[in-house]
Amino acid sequence: MTQGASPGTIVLGWREWVCLPGLGLPAVRAKVDSGARSCALHVDTHWRFTDGGVPWVGFRVAPGTGASIQACAPVLEEREVTDSGGHRSRRVFLRATLRLAGVEREVDINLSDRRGMLFPMLLGRTAMAGAFTVDPARSFLHGRPSGDAVPSLKKPR
Repeated sequence: MTQGASPGTIVLGWREWVCLPGLGLPAVRAKVDSGARSCALHVDTHWRFTDGGVPWVGFRVAPGTGASIQACAPVLEEREVTDSGGHRSRRVFLRATLRLAGVEREVDINLSDRRGMLFPMLLGRTAMAGAFTVDPARSFLHGRPSGDAVPSLKKPR
């Protein structure tokens, strides 16, 4: 255990591979950012629709595997987010299962344009709270996920 880590917490490096199985994303490079409140996922495009009176968001993402993945999920909420440059924008949030270092937990993720960033996902502090600590001198401590993600969520019938 890294010095200063609480018993029972898992140490992460400043970058890690994560899996979002319910979205069909078996391996996504994520920047671990305790300065960011929420998680952000780069999407190439997204669109809103309603099914059965429930708001949904569909989106397309290319997680770096060469293939583009299309998924959809119920909209959790929409709220203002301030990026690291101080720019505010209204973003769609969804809730998804995150798998990292043998731990699965539900996290809130906003969909954003991270084009030009090195990491398609940002892992924020609310997703890490109570389970993880960060060692900024290390990276990719837990390896790449095995690729056993479940298929993308389908629109309900």
